[in-house]
Amino acid sequence: MRCRKCGERTVFSSPALCKDHFISAFEKKVYDTIDRYKLISRGQRIAVACSGGKDSTVLLHLLQKRGYDVTAMAIDEGIAGYRDKTLAFLRRFCFERGIPLQVHRYQDAFGASLDHMMQRSPRKPCTVCGVFRRYLLNRHARDFDLLALGHNLDDEAQSILMNLLLNNRAVLSRLGPKAGIVEAEGFTPRIKPLYLCREKEVMAYSFIQNLLTDFTECPNIVDSFRAEVRDFLNDHEASHPGFKELLVHEYLSSLPRLQRQAKDSGDLEPVGSCSLCREPSAAAVCRACSLKKEIRVSSPERQGA
Repeated sequence: MRCRKCGERTVFSSPALCKDHFISAFEKKVYDTIDRYKLISRGQRIAVACSGGKDSTVLLHLLQKRGYDVTAMAIDEGIAGYRDKTLAFLRRFCFERGIPLQVHRYQDAFGASLDHMMQRSPRKPCTVCGVFRRYLLNRHARDFDLLALGHNLDDEAQSILMNLLLNNRAVLSRLGPKAGIVEAEGFTPRIKPLYLCREKEVMAYSFIQNLLTDFTECPNIVDSFRAEVRDFLNDHEASHPGFKELLVHEYLSSLPRLQRQAKDSGDLEPVGSCSLCREPSAAAVCRACSLKKEIRVSSPERQGA
């Protein structure tokens, strides 16, 4: 197959592009998303939520390449045989490129790793991990203007379908490239520059640019509702190519209406602060503090720091 732009051999089939034209097209898509949705202003300090995986590594690379002020922020959940490998890669990556790196550990924040927490909880690992990851990211991103997430189009298609199935209108109203509707004190705005990039595009770019030599998936993903939705979407995409993109673009066209409805209907709960940790929360006690009590873990870090 030949590149549709220059006739050279392709490295990517849909669309058919050679190495140089694929790199150019992919980077343009990301930067156009940033500009179109006004995700970043010059001079803003950006914390990039990094796992050492392909999506967040590609995002960190592209934001630094464009000259943004970035700091990598990783959460070490304490998943044996998984997180230690991805963090080792991330440390090398950041060191070689002169990118500041922060690593925040469940063990330090809650007195236990995720593996140990799951010995005390009947909940699925992704449920517990998701709450605590968001809690630590928001706490430590407070000194930054933005928190950039490496969510790609496939991730967003999954989130959209999951919340449609759960009839979660409030969440559906804030899943866009710039997450959320209203600003809240103590809550760092989230942005998703890879929002319109398919997962296979991100994977191809990471290998072509030698950004990632190995792919490791969290072992807990198989137990999640997201994994069920992911597999359904992948199966449907195989028989109906382009379905994920259609779903995301249809969602984006409906997003202004969803946001208006959420504001008008009162679906958006006012954001106050948790009575225990002082982090932003719509409830008197945030989900993280409720889980800490349920799982019987402590908080060695100073509350509200």
